Amino acid sequence: MTAVYEFTQTDIEQFLYREARLLDDREFEQWLECYHPDVEYWMPAWDDNGTLTENPQTEISLIYYPNRGGLEDRVFRIRTDRSSATSLPEPRTGHNITNVEILDRHGTEIDLRHNWFSLYFRYNTTDTYFGTTFVTLDVSGAQPVIRKKKIVLKNDYIHHIVDVYVV
Repeated sequence: MTAVYEFTQTDIEQFLYREARLLDDREFEQWLECYHPDVEYWMPAWDDNGTLTENPQTEISLIYYPNRGGLEDRVFRIRTDRSSATSLPEPRTGHNITNVEILDRHGTEIDLRHNWFSLYFRYNTTDTYFGTTFVTLDVSGAQPVIRKKKIVLKNDYIHHIVDVYVV
């Protein structure tokens, strides 16, 4: 019989900190390893009434990838300078995660939420982004992987194109 490892609050926080660090260090290929192949990665938009869009298939989203293939394509474009959002000089980011809360554990998945803010420096300007992220972790393996990620960006005004490395 195989023992199932019980991921603790600290284990989960360390995983989230590592994912954020990989973005800050622009280690995008390692960052992709934090994601399940069937991950849904979604940042809904705010509609004219101040309500978040609810369906990425029929409404506007700031970012939406139905699986890791979309994230892999995004990383390819960043790495090959096929993105106006990442032309030189490369932006610098600093991600900060707070208030990590486990919402539910069901089988080999853990639902959680956390608040975050990130600092984004480019063209001698620093912008601050903040929000709440909802994550479903698959903890069936030796290391957790993100199965679902919904990022709620709470800024009212965005100065630049928002990309995966900002949030």
